Amino acid sequence: MDNTPVPTPPTPAADSAEQRIFDAAHEVFVQKGLDGAKMQEIADRAGINKALLHYYYRSKEKLYEMVAKAVINRAFPIIRQLIESDDPLEQKITRFIDFYIDLVSRNPFVPLFVITELNKHPDRFFETILPKELLKPSIFFAQVEAEIAKGTLRPIQPQHLLVNIVSLCIFPFVARPMLRIVLGLQPPELAQFLSERKAEVKKFVFQAIKP
Repeated sequence: MDNTPVPTPPTPAADSAEQRIFDAAHEVFVQKGLDGAKMQEIADRAGINKALLHYYYRSKEKLYEMVAKAVINRAFPIIRQLIESDDPLEQKITRFIDFYIDLVSRNPFVPLFVITELNKHPDRFFETILPKELLKPSIFFAQVEAEIAKGTLRPIQPQHLLVNIVSLCIFPFVARPMLRIVLGLQPPELAQFLSERKAEVKKFVFQAIKP
């Protein structure tokens, strides 16, 4: 069983107003996203008045950015460790899919935040939000190429394989409203569909790459 931890937001200071704001904002953004979140609701859940909330964070957008950045900074080192480790390739892919889908399930607002920031403010995203130590997937790529050479994998460009895996993990969570309409799923059915993603993605990936 994979024991890789799924990041939760860090704690600025135990029982502080700032921590209560952080926890409340994370909870509201998970449930409602940026557009559906209200500063008054965040203040109410944090047990403070709205004026104090604005004292710490001038706008909902700034608070949203702070929460998303905290999740990204906690997750990135774990993703790096998974991709850059010397674990066998199949184990590495399995653990990566499990971790990534758990991460997005618990923080569904983060992929949309990343996509929006990359489109609107790409320079600022790389300078102030993305961790400085970027992912180095060369070990993963070399493992894929070695397995192809041994005949244990179908020929595929390692870059495409990594992008395919990430896309399969992220897309259903980013496109939840569309999936609900296109697939005709009620909220409980959509939740069940998303809970099945880890098993389905792993099955799909390994069936695609194994001879």
